[in-house]
Amino acid sequence: MNFLSLDVETANADSSSICQIGIAQFNNGEIVDKWSVLINPKDYFDPFNVAIHGITEKQVKEAPIFKQIYPELKQRIENQITIHHMPFDRIAINRACDYHSLEYIQPQWLDSAKIVRRTWHEFAQSGYGLANIAKHLNITFNHHDALEDAITAGIVVTKACEITNLTIEEWIKRVGQPIFQYNNASQIKLEGNPDGELYGESIVFTGALSIPRSEAGSIAAKMGCNVTNSVTKNTTLLVVGFQDTTKLAGYEKSTKHRKAEELIQSGIKIKILSESDFVEIVSL
Repeated sequence: MNFLSLDVETANADSSSICQIGIAQFNNGEIVDKWSVLINPKDYFDPFNVAIHGITEKQVKEAPIFKQIYPELKQRIENQITIHHMPFDRIAINRACDYHSLEYIQPQWLDSAKIVRRTWHEFAQSGYGLANIAKHLNITFNHHDALEDAITAGIVVTKACEITNLTIEEWIKRVGQPIFQYNNASQIKLEGNPDGELYGESIVFTGALSIPRSEAGSIAAKMGCNVTNSVTKNTTLLVVGFQDTTKLAGYEKSTKHRKAEELIQSGIKIKILSESDFVEIVSL
């Protein structure tokens, strides 16, 4: 599992005003190389930006301009899988190339924020900034130093690969797919909101629903339900949608439905609901 992770800092709101680039190289989950360089953007330093990253115009006075470090940057990331957290860093590199009339560098960009949203479902809709996910994973770092941010993004991606058992190459495909997927049991587990009214329930859906199953799962998770794809002894709720009998191999009920009934007969408490029952419950 080999990739690079990149981050930039800018002197002002113009994304082409790059004043620092940091790159970390990861091989099999380990950092094998680091590169950090200060850059003179030949532009003004907004006090707001300086307050964030601490880099001043005086510090970069003798530093190279972007055009001078461009050859090494290109050599490092061209055609390489390169992580960036949120679109800003990728855009900044391209804007700096435009400003200096340079050809775009062509790495295989991969946004680690998209990986975070598909790995930790509590961050699927919000809270997926680098500082927040680093805090969640107990990663300490000096935020807004380009190299430290790059390293942290790489560590986050490494942990995501371990949790999901997806390779970095598989993630390239996965980030182009919906956040919530229901065609693979290992990818549909949603943790229930601890503050939800149904916290502690474990819910499974079967059959066709009138709304996308991803939406139903999200609603259930917000209400506190753990959402899974398989009926087990831990299941407490089964929501049954429309059953297409032509796809049930001669049965009138789905495999999940039959499994739930078997568990109920053995003493496991599982409540079987219609979709309308589910809608009524979550609407209370």
